[in-house]
Amino acid sequence: MPRARSEAGFTLIELLVALAIFSLAVLALLNLAGENTRAGGRLSDRVLAEVVLDNRAVEALASASPLAIGRSSGVETAGGRPWAWTRQVSRTADPAIVRVDIAVAAPSSRAPLVQASLFRGAR
Repeated sequence: MPRARSEAGFTLIELLVALAIFSLAVLALLNLAGENTRAGGRLSDRVLAEVVLDNRAVEALASASPLAIGRSSGVETAGGRPWAWTRQVSRTADPAIVRVDIAVAAPSSRAPLVQASLFRGAR
């Protein structure tokens, strides 16, 4: 028995609409995957910069000699990449305490990825 025209299958317009919807869904998923990759890279950079920051903070706190007032900087390797750090030691209202500000940035960037302030005895 021959089928009626309405039961013959999808029309070309219906197929095009279905393909358009499917392609939009695929594009959204690809964009999401790309954003996740970029976020993972930023997170990796931040974690490595925090490792360098922690190293500099432990060094400042554990140093037996008093820290010199002023700015110092250097480069430390973490994760196979160089990281530029700066340390600013300044006096506080209490002469027995100094403030230590540490910032870490990738050498290709001037903006610090992480920074922290800590306090320790002046002597």
